[in-house]
Amino acid sequence: MVEFHRKSTAEAMEVLNVTEQGLNTVEVNRRRSSLGYNELEEVNKKGAIQIFLEQFKDFLVLILLAAAIVSALLGKLESTLVILFVVIVNAVLGTVQHLKAEQALSSLKALSSPTAKVLRDGQKIEIPSREIIVGDILYVEAGDYISADGRILETYSLQANESSLTGEAESVLKISNVIDENHVAVGDRKNMVFTGSFATYGRAVILVTAIGMHTEIGKIASLLESAQEKKTPLQVNLDVFGKKLALIILAISGFIFVLDILRGNPIIESVMFAVSLAVAAIPEALSSIVTIVLALGTQKMAKQNAIVRKLHSVESLGSISVICSDKTGTLTQNKMTVRKVYVDNNVLEHDQLNHNTALEKKIILMGLLCSDAVTIEKREMGDPTEIALVNFGSIYGLDELDIRQKYPRIGELPFDSDRKLMSTVHEIAGKTIMITKGALDVLIKRTKAIERSDGLQTITEADAKAIETVNKDLSKNGLRVLAFAYKELDRNKEISHKDEKDLIFIGLIAMMDPPRKESKGAVEECIKAGIKPVMITGDHRITASAIAKQIGILRDESEAIDGYELDELSDKELSARIEKISVYARVSPEHKIRIVKAWQNKGNVVAMTGDGVNDAPALKQADIGIAMGITGTEVAKDAAAMVLADDNFSTIVKAISNGRSIYTNIKNAIRFLLSGNTAGILSILYASISGLAVPFAPVHLLFINLVTDSLPAIAIGLEPHNESMMKEKPRTINAPILDRGFGLEVFLEGLLIAVCTIAVFYIGLDTGNSLIASTMAFAALCLCRLFHSFNTRSRESIFKVGLITNKFLLLSIAIGIGLLMFILTYKPIMHIFEVSPLSMNQYGIVLIISLIPLVLVQSYKVLFRK
Repeated sequence: MVEFHRKSTAEAMEVLNVTEQGLNTVEVNRRRSSLGYNELEEVNKKGAIQIFLEQFKDFLVLILLAAAIVSALLGKLESTLVILFVVIVNAVLGTVQHLKAEQALSSLKALSSPTAKVLRDGQKIEIPSREIIVGDILYVEAGDYISADGRILETYSLQANESSLTGEAESVLKISNVIDENHVAVGDRKNMVFTGSFATYGRAVILVTAIGMHTEIGKIASLLESAQEKKTPLQVNLDVFGKKLALIILAISGFIFVLDILRGNPIIESVMFAVSLAVAAIPEALSSIVTIVLALGTQKMAKQNAIVRKLHSVESLGSISVICSDKTGTLTQNKMTVRKVYVDNNVLEHDQLNHNTALEKKIILMGLLCSDAVTIEKREMGDPTEIALVNFGSIYGLDELDIRQKYPRIGELPFDSDRKLMSTVHEIAGKTIMITKGALDVLIKRTKAIERSDGLQTITEADAKAIETVNKDLSKNGLRVLAFAYKELDRNKEISHKDEKDLIFIGLIAMMDPPRKESKGAVEECIKAGIKPVMITGDHRITASAIAKQIGILRDESEAIDGYELDELSDKELSARIEKISVYARVSPEHKIRIVKAWQNKGNVVAMTGDGVNDAPALKQADIGIAMGITGTEVAKDAAAMVLADDNFSTIVKAISNGRSIYTNIKNAIRFLLSGNTAGILSILYASISGLAVPFAPVHLLFINLVTDSLPAIAIGLEPHNESMMKEKPRTINAPILDRGFGLEVFLEGLLIAVCTIAVFYIGLDTGNSLIASTMAFAALCLCRLFHSFNTRSRESIFKVGLITNKFLLLSIAIGIGLLMFILTYKPIMHIFEVSPLSMNQYGIVLIISLIPLVLVQSYKVLFRK
């Protein structure tokens, strides 16, 4: 690959075989036949039908479909229809969720400007930007979006905002000189321009060196395609659980079927036993309930300015152990602001100047006069550095337009990279004054005097060293420093660069993009919660380290490295050092993905925050990508799993807290569902081994699993938030949701409910009517599971968490009981659900025995979980 930043303008044109007349039409057509158009490619994506069909690949779903077929063959049409309905609804939900996920490349295309001005056949013409070809000579001026990557041939003070690519808000002054250096980051290739950036000042003539997928943004598009989205921990746990459960179900169902056949039972009855067990074991509503709980959780988070685009990412928030955050616009305000002023031998805070003092007022006025930025009706226009000077004047009630009208500009020498200076000439108090601002290392050499409160004095070597020391100290703290000086000129004199000498030094103005007020507190809370905050930025190391120290991310300078240092580290070396690195400076998109992967390879759940195009691949690679809603590009938003509506880093902390709470609630809901299913399995197993009749029809179990269980499970998922969760360490990504302790609780609670259900079944069998016995067992299992929801809503007893703190749970239990009574008493549907009328005495027996698991579990919690 040709490094055009290392080529002279003549060499670059020679490499691309271009003349000063530009390309001719024949050559344009020839190049387009091989290079194509200046646009981003998009891979073919799966259609809705294919995605829908893929939802049926899940092994548990296949078992349910098999159960539906068997039920149909045996004439149980109601059971078949109910099972098919559940499977199809789950498939539709999965399809809709998938179709919303991939939109990043379409947003990348929107970054291209619609037209561009190029030189062809010696004529300057305007063409659609997609028709630009490598070798075109492109004309760019202030306000233009840049449509292709290119080498600058001529520049007239061109400044380009590359924040969407590098993440940095400050415009870059472009040059045409050769940059013959190694390890030159994109942000430092100042003789190049890049697609997706835009010109903020000046103009330039550019030789196009790359188009479409070969541009820097094109490379990001390729990374976006190659970056693989990670499954969330809950998805992984549920997948593993589903596979294990499916194997267990097949083994037990096969065992029961063979056992019944050996006993001489009819094949149809044996098959119904096996089908009943399969239906009892599979938590049909589990996937839907998890989705619903996550969706309701996202609604709550949206009210707190955290908009979740991908539902399953909610629970990942609770597992986050590393946050890789962009600096500009995320941890900082994305706005250059004056922070300190050096004048009259004193370093002052930006808001502590006395503008009634001559020298202090003079440096404020110089900042307003020697700049072109304006603020009109809160709309800021101009270079960010000059906007900072204008805003600095407004602190002291000085309006830049009023000041410039009072002291009109009568001459100027624009800023350029060779001089590193800018000068303007004004009429002030009847004198012609030239004000000069720029880099101290250049300006101090052109200074002959220094103005202090006690008057003008010839500048000495000691004075110069003292000023340079102050400048160095300010720079070490991440501040960008501008030096100011002036001189009196003869009236009506035309100025030239030669006049920028024999200046009178007045002072320094230091500025930076300051941290957000809430960033420090948010970082501190993250650390308390066991989360490692990491800053990844395209800015310089000194600036990044200074910001990171202020907000608590960086403690020691050794924890910060540059992008080129990262390149020199092997994956093994990076893995060994990564936990000790807190700040990465001058990084590229490839670096960001590599850092995220390195953390993930060590078993961490990684969040990546960002707002620019350059962040998109890493946002997608991260376990959860978090984009900024206000300053973020559409590319970043589409690649992210979550968008912060207020661009507030502290909102991430709230989202993590909510994520932990939601995960705990989901785990409790799963415990509720699985313990109930375990009760059904154990009841059927006992009946089979004991040679009893089938205690439940498949439709009974489907009604319990889908209707009476679903509402309490959702209500458990809405259990009020517990603030103490942010005092705990993050869950490890490999921690299974069904660990040994969790599995034992599910089994014991399921066993307790099964014992009560079988007890009721035996009482029903004493009547001599198997349908009554089955109805009583169905009612008991249903009520036991409804009351059991009080046990699973929290690790603590209902007396400690409060019986009425979760009103949704009370309502869901009431609805469940109401639906059960409707089935048991409404004659037109009794035959569909295979139930028989019960006496009041039988209802009483069912109710009393159904309360036993609730009483026993709550008694245990009161006695042993204080």
